[in-house]
Amino acid sequence: MADPSSYRPKPGQIPDSPGVYRFRDEHRRVIYVGKAKSLRQRLANYFQDLAGLHPRTRTMVTTAASVEWTVVSTEVEALQLEYSWIKEYDPRFNVKYRDDKSYPYLAVTMNEEFPRVQVMRGHKKKGVRYFGPYAHAWAIRDTVDLLLRVFPVRTCSAGVFKNASRTGRPCLLGYIGKCSAPCVDRVSAEEHRELAEEFCDFMTGRTGTYLRRLEKQMMEAADEMEYERAARLRDDIEALKKAMEKNAVVLADATDADLIAVAEDELEAAVQIFHVRGGRVRGQRGWVTDKVEEITTGALVEHALQQLYGEETGDAVPKEVLVPALPDPLEPVQEWLSGRRGSHVSLRIPQRGDKRALMETVERNAQQALVLHKTKRASDLTTRSRALEEIADALDLDSAPLRIECYDISHLQGDDVVASMVVFEDGLARKSEYRRFQIKGFEGQDDVRSMHEVITRRFKRYLAEKERTGEWTDGENPLADASDPLADTSSEPLTTTSPEALTNSLKDDDGRPKRFAYPPQLVVVDGGQPQVAAAQRALDELGIDDIAVCGLAKRLEEVWLPGEDDPVVLPRTSEGLYLLQRVRDEAHRFAITYQRSKRAKRFRASPLDDVPGLGETRKQALIKHFGSVKRLRAATIDQICEVPGIGRKTAETIAAAFARAAPAAPAVNTATGEIMDDEESETTAETSGEPVSAGAPDERRGQER
Repeated sequence: MADPSSYRPKPGQIPDSPGVYRFRDEHRRVIYVGKAKSLRQRLANYFQDLAGLHPRTRTMVTTAASVEWTVVSTEVEALQLEYSWIKEYDPRFNVKYRDDKSYPYLAVTMNEEFPRVQVMRGHKKKGVRYFGPYAHAWAIRDTVDLLLRVFPVRTCSAGVFKNASRTGRPCLLGYIGKCSAPCVDRVSAEEHRELAEEFCDFMTGRTGTYLRRLEKQMMEAADEMEYERAARLRDDIEALKKAMEKNAVVLADATDADLIAVAEDELEAAVQIFHVRGGRVRGQRGWVTDKVEEITTGALVEHALQQLYGEETGDAVPKEVLVPALPDPLEPVQEWLSGRRGSHVSLRIPQRGDKRALMETVERNAQQALVLHKTKRASDLTTRSRALEEIADALDLDSAPLRIECYDISHLQGDDVVASMVVFEDGLARKSEYRRFQIKGFEGQDDVRSMHEVITRRFKRYLAEKERTGEWTDGENPLADASDPLADTSSEPLTTTSPEALTNSLKDDDGRPKRFAYPPQLVVVDGGQPQVAAAQRALDELGIDDIAVCGLAKRLEEVWLPGEDDPVVLPRTSEGLYLLQRVRDEAHRFAITYQRSKRAKRFRASPLDDVPGLGETRKQALIKHFGSVKRLRAATIDQICEVPGIGRKTAETIAAAFARAAPAAPAVNTATGEIMDDEESETTAETSGEPVSAGAPDERRGQER
């Protein structure tokens, strides 16, 4: 525990101007980012008597080892910079709204030639129209299924679309009238895009136009005694009305607004957001956060606004945002929102009428979300704490292992040998810290030797970073004395091979998370005594003696410790054993996924890969020109020269590469067992997303580890 007075800036050193500040821990990792109208006044609050600080603020300042700041011109700039740094550094003590980016949206890919309607999650893409978010993906599919009767927009994947274009046969939706089938030219690209635009207009709330138009067409069809057409139009109108009923009218004046409500206690806060478009609730989402310090409701609202609109522009930011409390000061936040939208945004508290009544509904949802979260989290925190304590007791550790790293080796009969490193912090997976390795020190199958290499490479990087930041004095560097035959410390995604290059690659001057800079309290390996001994030997050779090692053997789920003849047997009902199993299984999953991707890449290898200077662009041009590798193989040098960008010398090299290559084994459709030619195999691989193998993949998979 650090003493805040040890890194407190000197009097007069902190400027009295707007800015953004960062607290760093002993490993130079940014743990907290904040902004202030006056840096001097704001930072002074952190260096008062510890007894007067909020408990979590006290934890933060005693975890930190330094503080630094950046001066900006205005409070709006401070708001923008604070948001950017929070997104970049992911500080552990900042307000974080869980489940962000996990809600499904209804998306229309207007950036494609033939726009597609689909469910999307994650970060928003340029050129895609989004509607939502929705609470469940099935709610989106129900809505789309109703609307496709009237707006038959494409919903198929790129592979299915290309396959239908090649065969001239549309998919089932094309046959039953729920897709206009642009893949077989039933409609032109312009007509299909117009359908997509009408779909988007309907989703944005402009529903009356289409209903009136359909009702008019229905009446005209009935007058002309075209009763079947009139019946179809009647069903289309009912489908649209049913889709509209899923989003009840809540505001009579067709308002576009977002309503944000907060429910909080001393330690946590729940935020609920209702997205109202065209007077109807089009989406709902909710977050829960820990309160790191004494923070007002207005400050929580400000963080929620940053999270909601930090990456949004244009109409995605509504004209009106209704909140339970206003940020202080209000003007910079309102100016920032207006800049994101490109026009004025009203940020206010609803006082009366329909908007106040709807805000009360949002507040009730926030209260329920907080109660539900506390019920779940109480059990979750208790379970994880008990698991870490059981592991510490069983392995005789000084404290609970808050950071656990697990390693696994994967290969296929000695080919494509790879390793994985997964990280669990506080009993939860931290996927941004996962790493994967290619075994380069030798060839063949040797799990023990592979484990030694991986542990050596990982902790050499840790020691190199420790040396770079000056965490030990000269002469105490274990790397200087470690004689390791593995001079190549490369791993994916880093591939540096020398200590100098290694040090340069681990730059953290801006506080960005480093790949191997933070040591675990416990290293877990997938295996028994031999693997554990190899891992411990690697640490001993590097002079590391403050990291515990254990192994978890699959057969009897025994925990092995270095130098022990007998394993530690944890009860089958132990939460500690369950956590170790989850860590081990996650390492195995991550390793085997990487190994399979390398194998699939090897299976898809082509003689073109061996042609020097032939990049992906010209490879694709060749395949596009000839249609398949089979036809390219049969082409003459003059025919190859006809491809734009391919000269005669390159064409001769390509022809020579095909002449040297052995004839490819027949491709097999693994779903049907059918032997296919090159064109069919390429199409199958493209549409299914699975590699088409030559041989018996199921037999080979049986030998996979």
